[in-house]
Amino acid sequence: MLFWYSLNLIRHWSNSNSSAAATIKDDIIQITEEVKGQEKEARIRRAPTSGQITLLTRCFGRGTDFVCHDQTVSANGGVHVVQTFLSEELSEEIQIKGRTARQGGVGSFSMVLLDTSLEKVLVTKENLEEARKGAGGLMSLFKSNSLYDFLNKKRINFFKDQYNENTKFLAQVKKHHEEAIKFLDSLHAGCNDEVQKFLMSQNKGTVSCARSKTIVLMDATGSMANLLHKAKTTVGLMFERTQVVLKENGLQEDSFQLQFVFYRNYSSSEDKLLQASTWETRPENLRAFTETVNVEGGLGREAVEIGLWHANKEHEKEKISQVILIGDAPANTDANVTAGRILKGEKYWQTTKFAQRTNYTQELKKLQDSNVPIHTFYVASWAKDNFKEIAGSTGRCEALDINSEKGAETLTTLVTEEILRNVGQSNGKGDALVDAYRAKFGKSYT
Repeated sequence: MLFWYSLNLIRHWSNSNSSAAATIKDDIIQITEEVKGQEKEARIRRAPTSGQITLLTRCFGRGTDFVCHDQTVSANGGVHVVQTFLSEELSEEIQIKGRTARQGGVGSFSMVLLDTSLEKVLVTKENLEEARKGAGGLMSLFKSNSLYDFLNKKRINFFKDQYNENTKFLAQVKKHHEEAIKFLDSLHAGCNDEVQKFLMSQNKGTVSCARSKTIVLMDATGSMANLLHKAKTTVGLMFERTQVVLKENGLQEDSFQLQFVFYRNYSSSEDKLLQASTWETRPENLRAFTETVNVEGGLGREAVEIGLWHANKEHEKEKISQVILIGDAPANTDANVTAGRILKGEKYWQTTKFAQRTNYTQELKKLQDSNVPIHTFYVASWAKDNFKEIAGSTGRCEALDINSEKGAETLTTLVTEEILRNVGQSNGKGDALVDAYRAKFGKSYT
């Protein structure tokens, strides 16, 4: 039995042209969320029988009882379970292991992991190579479980960091909850001034002509899991701090708009290649949008050109002020674009909004001709040269350690400062607003 992270991955493997998939196709059954009722029960009974290969989604790793009555299977070591992904929680992994050796029978368990899938817990191919060399080679790693111990430690550290960020985020949520409770108390007590004050603050829209319209363009492939998580938990803080500084300096708190845009690569479907929010002046709306986005995909270089293409499309509708690009891989070359689009076939892309292929130099020139600055922040040194080229002479290009303990503060600071600098640009207050921010909140991205 092979447990997969999602139904889409099962479909991708089953429909692939790999020799393995083709050779054993007739011996495979699937147990997924789409299988219901008696058919599901029949497949569960069939799974632990001799010669059967079963592909299952992770939800069947908990609570589903695969009882083996086949003596041939038992005589040959029992049911073998393969897990094709690293669980986010150890408890899930233990449950999946438990699908073998049911009711005291024999069985075995192993993991077969795609190296790029480990990027979500910040494990790179380089990390794996270093771990192997340090442990005396691949075979000794498997014999001593050193590789598994290494991955488990990485997993624990990654989710410990996310837990800490979630705790900080809950403190922000608590503040808004207390404000809502205070509003309800004022409403019941008939304190009309307090009620009006709260409603005005909650229903305030953007000014007719926002001084700053910023697109935050982010890589959402597997290796950028920390960036996505921190974007979700810090967006409220970005708005809050920006508004505080603007108000203290006599400027309208709502004189800026923000749009989050996530890009991936051509291995993703049309709806996942690019995901963009609406233009927002309210952090809760952006946060709700980010909850619909998950890290996935990745194919070496990434589709930065698609993100820049989107920025140009937005600029054609209404002038944008700046683009903030954050990623860990350089933009695709023309050859990369061609090779990437072949994965799904040019016929597929011709039915999408990405029918017209483009490249980053073409989109970059359009933005430069429109005087739209692009500030780039590279998470991995591999992207440095390309991001420096994209930033050009009008934008900043700096390293961003999003995976450090101060990663969330770093992200908050760089986005907030660029918004403030842009808002104040028209009246020469840009640098003063940034100085005011640093005096109040500090600076942590360099």
